[in-house]
Amino acid sequence: MSRYLRDAALDLLLGGCCAGCGRPGRALCGECDATLPRTARPAWPTPVPTGLAPPWAAAEYAGTVRALVLAHKERRVLALRGPLADLLALAVAAAAPPGEPLVLVPVPSRPATVRARGHDPTGSVTARAARVLRARGYDALAVPLLRTRAGLLDQSGLGAEQRAANLDHALRCPSTGLDRLARRRARARVVVCDDVVTTGATAREAQRALESVGLPVTAVAAVAATRRIRGRGALSSAPPTD
Repeated sequence: MSRYLRDAALDLLLGGCCAGCGRPGRALCGECDATLPRTARPAWPTPVPTGLAPPWAAAEYAGTVRALVLAHKERRVLALRGPLADLLALAVAAAAPPGEPLVLVPVPSRPATVRARGHDPTGSVTARAARVLRARGYDALAVPLLRTRAGLLDQSGLGAEQRAANLDHALRCPSTGLDRLARRRARARVVVCDDVVTTGATAREAQRALESVGLPVTAVAAVAATRRIRGRGALSSAPPTD
């Protein structure tokens, strides 16, 4: 039985269509599903924020993957949570091989944005990705440790310098979350998780906030990464040197 059978039935009953190609039926048709990546690659942005942990992504932020991210995030097509979680799990698995406990920390959205959307896309996809990884034998746990500061702007439409300024000490890691994590994990590899790596500024700020409270970040994992206009593009096997 297809893992998307329930979603397909609901989409057919409600008149849904594939987010990738628009074909009537399930939120992701079989043909578009077959085009999704099955491996992840390093995703260094250009330029690389100083000190950024190795970033990995399953796909370029374009075509079907971009359509899936936007449909899930902005149009609340929740049936896409599974396919997106599978992609994020690919990136996490590439970034942190099995053998040690993993803690997946989603990049938080502003509370106002979560209320407007009616859900927390990155948080829910990260939680599902942890379940996918556990089913594959990983000791993975998703823990929403980070919170945003007041006054943080929406990153959409901001350039690299504007993003960096907006994100300066924009995230924090409350002690209550750390206490809960300590009770569940004595040690673990920490992976920052996001839907899309663009400039790397958001991931770097999440990394800073976690490391400021003593949690070293092993890697950054994302569903997709943008291809920058300058340089070699996001899906690059090594950090740009220029």
